[in-house]
Amino acid sequence: MKKFLLSAVCAALLSTGVAMAQVSIRIGPPPPPREVVPVRPVGHPDWVWQQGYQRWDGRRYVWVPGTYVAPPYRGARWVPGHWRNGGPRGWVWVPGHWRRR
Repeated sequence: MKKFLLSAVCAALLSTGVAMAQVSIRIGPPPPPREVVPVRPVGHPDWVWQQGYQRWDGRRYVWVPGTYVAPPYRGARWVPGHWRNGGPRGWVWVPGHWRRR
């Protein structure tokens, strides 16, 4: 039982460490293409537009188009993800997230 508990604790700690890992990219992202925001889908007046972004695929940046999504709770505001210049460490992706208004 002790071995199982120790293994579970180690797995939890390792998974947290992996989730917190950030990748630094030496090459900055290209400017985003002009994205035309389509009309909000019919029947979804509360949906929010999440703008597109440049994703690093391990070799190059790939454009991920924007989309409409349902907010997770009333009053949620989408804060877009962005690339932050970390100086000598390179560019780091800061993920988008929901925030209370």
